[in-house]
Amino acid sequence: MPETPAPAPAPVILGNEPGSFPHGVLAERHPAIIRQVREAFPYDPERQRALDALLANCTRGGIEPLPADAHDRERWTAWGMDTYVGRSWFDVPWLWAESYFYRRLLDVVGYFGAGAWQGVDPFRPAKLAELDAPETDGELAALDGLADLSADEQNCALLHGSLWGNRADLGFRLSTTGPGTGTEDETRALVADDSDALWALLPPPGADTARTGTSGPKTLCLVADNAGRELVPDLLLVSHLLAEGRVDRAVLHVKPYPYYVSDATTADVLDALRRLVVAGGAAAAYGGRLWAALTDGRVTVRAHPFSCAPLPYADMPADLREEFAAATVTVLKGDLNYRRLVGDRWWPPTTPFADVTAYFPGPVAALRTLKSDVITGLAADTEAALVASGEQRWRTSGTHALIQVRR
Repeated sequence: MPETPAPAPAPVILGNEPGSFPHGVLAERHPAIIRQVREAFPYDPERQRALDALLANCTRGGIEPLPADAHDRERWTAWGMDTYVGRSWFDVPWLWAESYFYRRLLDVVGYFGAGAWQGVDPFRPAKLAELDAPETDGELAALDGLADLSADEQNCALLHGSLWGNRADLGFRLSTTGPGTGTEDETRALVADDSDALWALLPPPGADTARTGTSGPKTLCLVADNAGRELVPDLLLVSHLLAEGRVDRAVLHVKPYPYYVSDATTADVLDALRRLVVAGGAAAAYGGRLWAALTDGRVTVRAHPFSCAPLPYADMPADLREEFAAATVTVLKGDLNYRRLVGDRWWPPTTPFADVTAYFPGPVAALRTLKSDVITGLAADTEAALVASGEQRWRTSGTHALIQVRR
C-alpha cells in the first residue's frame, strides 16, 4: 500500500490580526507578565528600566538581537533570530515571537548574567503560590479514596487528572477569567479521545504482547508542560504507571530555564515532589515511590535545550529524535507542546493527527487542554457540533481538551 502523502502545509499562525487570540497574547498578556514580574521582586533601578524598555519594545518596537555576549546567541541565530531582527513582534510566527519574548525577559532580569540575580526564576513566587494553594491540599487528599476504585477507574482518574491539570496554567490566567469552572462532564468536553490506544501502548504485566504489539522493557517519555498543580498530577500518573508495571522507566522532559511563566523546570519538579512527600496519606506514598525511582534511575529528568526552542518538533535535533524513537511512547503535555508537535499552523480541524505527526520518530500521544487556535484530528461531526454550539472561544478558552495518539 502506498504511503499517505503528508498534508500540504497550512499557513503559519501570526499575531498581526487585531482581535485574534495571538494578537491578544502579544498585546495584552505579555505586558501583564512584565508587570507581574516587576511586582514580584524588588528589582534595582537598572532592571526596572530594562523591564520598561522591554515592555515598550514588545508592544511597539521591532525585535532586537540578544546581546553579543549572550551564552546562547549562536543557538538563537540558528533558530532564526537574524531573520526576524527589526521586524514587528506581530509580523513573525507567533510561536517564535512568544518564545523569544521569554528569552528576552530572562535577559533583562539578569537570569543568565553574572551577579546576584543569576539563576533567580522570575516566575517562582507565582509557581509556589499555585503549588501551596489550599486547592492543592484538597486534590491530594482525594487520592486517599483512589484505592477504592477499580483498576480501570484509577487509570481514567489519573489520566484525566494529568489532562485537566493544565487548567492551572498561570500564564493563561493572566488573560482570562478562568477556564472550565462549571460542572460540565469532562468526558463530554473531550473533542478527541484516544485513551484506549494510549493504554494499549502501556499494557500491564502479563498482557497479551502479541495482541498489544509491545514487548521488552517499556520506557515512557513524558514532556511536561506547567509546574505547580499541573505537574503534581503528571508525577502522580508516572508513579502509578511504575507501580502498575505499565512502564519500567520514565524520562521526564522539562525546560532548562524558566519559560512561558509556569513551564516546569527541574527545580519545579523537586518542589512538586516535596509537596507530595510531605502531604501524608496516599499522596506521600506516590511521592515516596517517585523519590525512590529517581534515586535508583528508573525515573530521570531531562532538560534538553530544544525544549525552549521556538520551533516545531519536526526540527528536533538528532539526539532528541533518537531518544523519542527508543521510547515505548512519548506523551506531550499541554498546549505549547501540541503547537510544536503538529506545527503552529491554521490546519483545517479535520486534518488527520496521524498525518501531521508522521515525522515523529516513535509512538506519540498528546494530552492537551485547548488554549490556542491550532487543532487537528477532529471528526467532521465533532467540528460541526462545536461550530453549531455558538461557543466562539472553544479553541482557546480551556473548556475543551483532547487525548490523541499516533502509534
